[in-house]
Amino acid sequence: MGDRTHTHTGAAGRAATAGRPASVRNVVLVGHSGSGKTTLVEALALTAGALNRAGRVEDGATVSDHDEIEQRRRRSVQLSLVPVEWDGYKINLLDTPGHADFVGELRAGLRAADAALFVISAAQEADAVAGATRDIWEECAAVGMPRAVVVTHLDTARTSFGEMTRICGRVLGHDDPDAVLPLHLPVHGPEGPDGHAPLTGLAGLLTPRIFDYSSGERRESPPDGDQRAPLRKARNRLIEAIIAGSEDETLMDRYLGGGEIGTTTLVDDLERAVARGSFHPVLTAAPAADGARQGVGTVELLDLVTRGFPSPGERTLPAVTAPDGTPRPAPARHPAAPLVAEVVKTSSDPYVGQVSLVRVFSGTLRPDDTVHVCGHGLTGPGGETGPCHEADVRVGALSAPFGAQQRPLDSCVAGDLACVSKLGGAETGDTLTGNGDPLLMEPWALPDPLLPLAVRAHGRADEDRLSQGLSRLVAEDPTMRLEQNQETHQMVLWCMGEAHTEVALERLRSRYGVQVDAEPPRVPLRETFASRTVGLGRHVKQSGGHGQYAVCEIEVEPLASGAGVEFVDEVVGGSVPRQFVASVEKGVRAQAARGVAAGHPLVDVRVTLLDGKSHAVDSSDAAFQTAGALALREAAAGTRVQLLEPVATVGVLVPDGYVGAVMSDLAGRRGRVVGTEQETGERTLIRAEVPEIEIGRYTVDLSSLTHGAGRFDRAYARHEPMPPQLAERIRGARENSANVS
Repeated sequence: MGDRTHTHTGAAGRAATAGRPASVRNVVLVGHSGSGKTTLVEALALTAGALNRAGRVEDGATVSDHDEIEQRRRRSVQLSLVPVEWDGYKINLLDTPGHADFVGELRAGLRAADAALFVISAAQEADAVAGATRDIWEECAAVGMPRAVVVTHLDTARTSFGEMTRICGRVLGHDDPDAVLPLHLPVHGPEGPDGHAPLTGLAGLLTPRIFDYSSGERRESPPDGDQRAPLRKARNRLIEAIIAGSEDETLMDRYLGGGEIGTTTLVDDLERAVARGSFHPVLTAAPAADGARQGVGTVELLDLVTRGFPSPGERTLPAVTAPDGTPRPAPARHPAAPLVAEVVKTSSDPYVGQVSLVRVFSGTLRPDDTVHVCGHGLTGPGGETGPCHEADVRVGALSAPFGAQQRPLDSCVAGDLACVSKLGGAETGDTLTGNGDPLLMEPWALPDPLLPLAVRAHGRADEDRLSQGLSRLVAEDPTMRLEQNQETHQMVLWCMGEAHTEVALERLRSRYGVQVDAEPPRVPLRETFASRTVGLGRHVKQSGGHGQYAVCEIEVEPLASGAGVEFVDEVVGGSVPRQFVASVEKGVRAQAARGVAAGHPLVDVRVTLLDGKSHAVDSSDAAFQTAGALALREAAAGTRVQLLEPVATVGVLVPDGYVGAVMSDLAGRRGRVVGTEQETGERTLIRAEVPEIEIGRYTVDLSSLTHGAGRFDRAYARHEPMPPQLAERIRGARENSANVS
């Protein structure tokens, strides 16, 4: 930004910023997988002096000491916090996973932050920017979060800063591409034998100055004659966009009148426009070369964060209510105010147990304090939440993470972040308040997990640990959902995608020592009668002493979808004694639950008891239950039994260019498109009804079909008759399985 002397601070700097929320900056790094977010965090930590050239902090832990799963996969799968100091400011850098499967970690990072850096690789295709990146950009816009763009990988061949800036302006700027413009232009060195010119520095547009990093540290100089003309053109466009974004009419009149505008005034207007969310600067950054202390653009980026991004006190906070839903005033956002904090992430440490990442919005959090925990879980896409839970818990140790190290803290003030160990039964999304005045912050929304995986214990030793391990896994990651399906008798773990599923199974094995076998989830099918029929149930057995005697005649007719099983008594003359009518009904319903053809529950039928016979001595409740079941089975043998499959309503949101391919794919899944709606940003919402058996892996297939740009939701609609040829295949598979067993 402007010319000034830069300092980085260690422990003394941390002490200087303690207790001053205005000197804290919470910034989340967002971007596509492989865009270079973690590398950028390391480069910023190196420039700020928190990391030495070997990539190590003061005690030897590396900044990239993620868990073993991340090391094996060579990709981030969880939110990580890296605090650094720069010019008297504490900057909490929140590094989020780029893979779409780990959107829960991303949403937690957005909740904890006050501003976002969108990290975009110059080597990315335009579709990657137009997909998930644009969706997250719009989420930030909806809550007024300031945003900036950082273009990486300009030090690789066949990349263009100008082209990527134009793509960002078109995709992220929507109707105003000038709302997304660069603050600097890259400066490249001479071309090498491969035709590639390395990135050596930046040309500032506000100063204007040349910032040369070729020596390993930033050096400033004025631009030479050849550089002045292109810089002047880009500078004029930038100045107009900044003034328009800040809505400074006086300055605009002065600029249009040809008046001189100083750099300090422009920087002040830039800060105002960025904080308002109406202008989004584009910067570039690259990791430091071997032996260098500063990476290209890292100083400029740290300057933007400290001077251009808002402090925690300037953020609009989520709505606050009492536990009963009564609206309450917004917290004061001051260290001396009553405590209001929120658990933004929950994880397990093999040595200290549960660790909660907490954002303090008001007051001060201290170790050994007793706080009130209140929450009802995070919301789904429809805004639904779980029941409210409350408890008073004692706060454990506070720490600031950095790599594998935890630095002890004696307090955490309003606006700051801290890790809290052993915070009772607190869950992600819970609100922490001081005793006497419990509050509840409006939770953030998460998408539904849409990829099911059935799991069962590998061996007897795993059975006892499986339930506990799955419960802990779901408690740590709200984007997972555990379902005990009563119809298929499977334990189903719902995840966001294949990568999410693989990480979940790895954590079960490595963290909780549970070996599981994964199997395809079964779809809950049902049966019904295709036409009216009758059945006779005769259960007569004689043995020594009392025998068993019960005869009943029933009529079964199909009903409309969703009617369930109706039972009607039309017996006349007492052929079935009154006390045994309920027994017949109980036997019929028990057999219907077991199924009559392929072992699936029988539904949507009316069973009418017409007649029967009894014996004064040998008839009993058990005998008539058996007769009722036999009558229903005989009725099924006299008609065609239809298999019913569940059908889901599906909404698929895709860029316009993929509409044809997606509709064709849905048709191949026996789907019926019921309508389309045009959405903002050149996207279309396709509404369809699709059998659930055809969309078990649709989240994976849709991502592949649309290169990650499509998303969908689903909801159960009803059960419908399955095509006869498919039904016969399923019946045949069941019979073969029965013969083998």
